[in-house]
Amino acid sequence: MRNLLGEWQGELKRAFTGSSDALPDWVPRLAEGDDAGYHLPGSAVWAVHGSMPTIVAGIRTLLMQALHPGALAGVHEHSNFREDPLGRLARTIRWIFTVTYGSKAAAEEASARLRRLHDPVQGSYNDGHGTPRSYSANDPELARWVHIAFLDAFLSAHKIWGGPIPGGPDAYVREWAQAGRLMGVEDPPLTEEDMRQQLDRWYASGELLADGRVVETVAFIRNPPLHPLLRPGYRIMFAGAVYSLEPKYRRMLGLTTPRLGPLPLPVKLTTKAALGVVRLALGSKGPSELAARSRLRRLGYLQGK
Repeated sequence: MRNLLGEWQGELKRAFTGSSDALPDWVPRLAEGDDAGYHLPGSAVWAVHGSMPTIVAGIRTLLMQALHPGALAGVHEHSNFREDPLGRLARTIRWIFTVTYGSKAAAEEASARLRRLHDPVQGSYNDGHGTPRSYSANDPELARWVHIAFLDAFLSAHKIWGGPIPGGPDAYVREWAQAGRLMGVEDPPLTEEDMRQQLDRWYASGELLADGRVVETVAFIRNPPLHPLLRPGYRIMFAGAVYSLEPKYRRMLGLTTPRLGPLPLPVKLTTKAALGVVRLALGSKGPSELAARSRLRRLGYLQGK
C-alpha cells in the first residue's frame, strides 16, 4: 500500500532542496566557518526566513519581478526555468539560506558565485514606454529591483501569516540590506518606508510593463510542472501570493483574488492552515538553521540551544 504521507513529505523536500531524502551538500557546510555570519538567532532575518510564509513570499517575488521587462527578459532568454523550475528554486534557496545562516565567508562566496552566473545574462528589451534599452543581470539598478521585490514579498507575506519581527519591519529591511550589497546593490533601502517609496517610483515612472511575456510567465507560475501530490497545496500558496499583492500590481498581472460568485473565498485562513501543515511536515527548524546553530555553539555564541 502506498505511503502517501511519506511520498508527499519526500516531494515537498525535493521541491525545496532538490532531493527527497539526502540533504544537499551545501547544507551541512553551513556548520563550518570561523565567524558568526551576518545574522544571528534573534535577528529579524532569522525570524522572517525561518518561518513558513517564505513559501508564499517566494511565489509573490516571482510575480513581482516579472513586471520589470529587463528582469523578465533575462529570465526568458538566459534561464531554463521551464525545463527545470525546481532546480532554479533550489539554487535560489541555497543563496538565501547561505546568506541568512552561513558564515560571512560562505555568504560572500555564494553571492560571488551567483554574480558569476549572472555575468553572461545580458541583452536588450523595450521598457514600459517602448524605449529600447540594454540589460545586464549584474547592473546595480536591475539588482535593486530584484532586491526590493524580494523585500516587499517577504515582508508582506510575513506581516500576514508570520509572527513578530524582532525590531519590526525596519530591522528586517536594514539587516537584509547586506544581501543587497553582496549582490551589487548600491545604497539599498534601510527602512520599510524607503523600500516602499522606491517600489512606488518604479510604478509611477511607467517602467514596469505587463505584456504578453508577463501573461505567459504568470500562467507558468500559476501552474508549474509539480508532482501531483504538491499541486493542491501549491494552488493554495499561489492564491495566498495573489491575495498578498497590492491591488495595483494584481491588476497589472491580470490576477484576481478567488471568489465564489459574489463572495470572496477565505484565502488568508486557508493559506494559514496550509502553511501549518507544511510546518508539521518539515519541522519547526530547518536543517540550514540547525547547521548554523551548530557553528554558533562551536564558536561560543550559543549555549546548548
